[in-house]
Amino acid sequence: MVPASVKVEIDTKEMKNYIKQQLDKQIQQNLLLVDINKLSELLSMSPRYLEDTLLCDPRVKMHERRKNRKRWWLYEPVVKAILEIIDEW
Repeated sequence: MVPASVKVEIDTKEMKNYIKQQLDKQIQQNLLLVDINKLSELLSMSPRYLEDTLLCDPRVKMHERRKNRKRWWLYEPVVKAILEIIDEW
C-alpha cells in the first residue's frame, strides 16, 4: 500500500479577503426595524401567536412604529422586551 500524500497551499491574501467579506456580512445583518414576518421568522412563532401573546404587551407596544397600515418594531429594544416577557413564562 502506497501512503497518500496531501499538500495544501493557502493563499493568505484570499483568506483575508474571505474573512473580511464574512465579517462585513455579519455587520450588515444588524437590524434597525423588523416587521411581524421577520419577528415570526426570528422567534419561530406564528404571526398569530405573536399578536396574541407578545405584541399586545405594553413593553413591546412602546417600540412599535406605524406608517399607513404597516407596522414595524425597533429591533434591539423589542428583542429585550420579548426576552423579558419570555423569562416570566
